Amino acid sequence: MKKFILSLIATLGIATGAQAAGGGAVAWDKAPVDVSNQASLQNGAKLFVNYCLSCHSAAFMRFNRLQDIGLSEQEIKDNLLFTTDKIGETMIAAIDPKQAKSWFGANPPDLTVIARSRAGSGGSGADYLYTFLRTFYRDETKVTGWNNLAFPNVGMPHVMWELQGQRRAVFEGDHFKGWEQITPGTLSEQEYDQQVGDLVNYLQWMGEPAQAARKNIGIGVLIFLGIFIVIAWKLNAAFWKDVK
Repeated sequence: MKKFILSLIATLGIATGAQAAGGGAVAWDKAPVDVSNQASLQNGAKLFVNYCLSCHSAAFMRFNRLQDIGLSEQEIKDNLLFTTDKIGETMIAAIDPKQAKSWFGANPPDLTVIARSRAGSGGSGADYLYTFLRTFYRDETKVTGWNNLAFPNVGMPHVMWELQGQRRAVFEGDHFKGWEQITPGTLSEQEYDQQVGDLVNYLQWMGEPAQAARKNIGIGVLIFLGIFIVIAWKLNAAFWKDVK
């Protein structure tokens, strides 16, 4: 129960922090987004279900749409569905919205298009999320014990701290200088960045699952128009060749 409550507070906090997409103490890092990388998307989907879906819904995404990233129906059922879920259903959070509103004053926002909606002057929404999830640090002055460089004073703990470990931010005045590792995580820094990259990659894909097909169709349309222009020009020359 304690872990569940902390997870809930964390997911609420990320939504609050994302609202400040234009601020933060550090520049946003470029997210390694590649929606053609199915292995990355599959791992990101697993991370999304394990770390996000208990509190945040993705109400415009159905579980069976994950077949578009190379997962079979059986793999989705075995690894990504909760006991009461069906593969044709949308990704609805386990938490009761009425209870969430009563406990915290607001329902956790839907994450279907979170990566598309958080773009700012610092970069894309994916860049913001990638930076945000990698810049938590211990801060005993905060109620949760955590703070964040991308969104200072964010009201959430670090739900993935067991993977990254606990760190303290080193400041010189108001300027961030680096990290001091307090306890190690189960992953190395590079491995953790890769996991966050996969999660953000999945969030980017989920915002528009058909984006790869859209781009391919767009290229096909441009090729067709190019060929048609040549044909139209030739026809026009043939029709008017005898007109003086």
